[in-house]
Amino acid sequence: MTNTTDPFEVPEQVRAFAEKGIAQARDNYAKFKEAAQDGNGAIEAVFSAASKGAHAYSTKLLGFGQANTSAGFDFLQELAGAKSLSDVTEVWSNHARKQFGTFATQARELSELAQEIAVETAEPIRTGASKLFQSAA
Repeated sequence: MTNTTDPFEVPEQVRAFAEKGIAQARDNYAKFKEAAQDGNGAIEAVFSAASKGAHAYSTKLLGFGQANTSAGFDFLQELAGAKSLSDVTEVWSNHARKQFGTFATQARELSELAQEIAVETAEPIRTGASKLFQSAA
């Protein structure tokens, strides 16, 4: 009696299962590749936003430094022109009051700017994470 089946023939069910597994692996690889590319884009966007934010912050600080230095020179010039101790006290008090208000305003502006920078820097991360979770679902 002769054997009619080829001993090396892969059964149809096993072949279909393997093909399905390969197709799923390709799909998963494509999703992973897309997520990785999106992740790289998000990282670039984060660094770009952080760089812009750092530039804006340092520019603001330099502006404040110039304004405060100018106010200091104005104070010294006014102080040098004082004719009496009461004039010195008045110039000193006025300058201290103005500078306290200026420093409070500058601190508030820096705080607001830092919050804006944090939000702008985090936005690409949030968007990238949202895309990643949507594609995984």
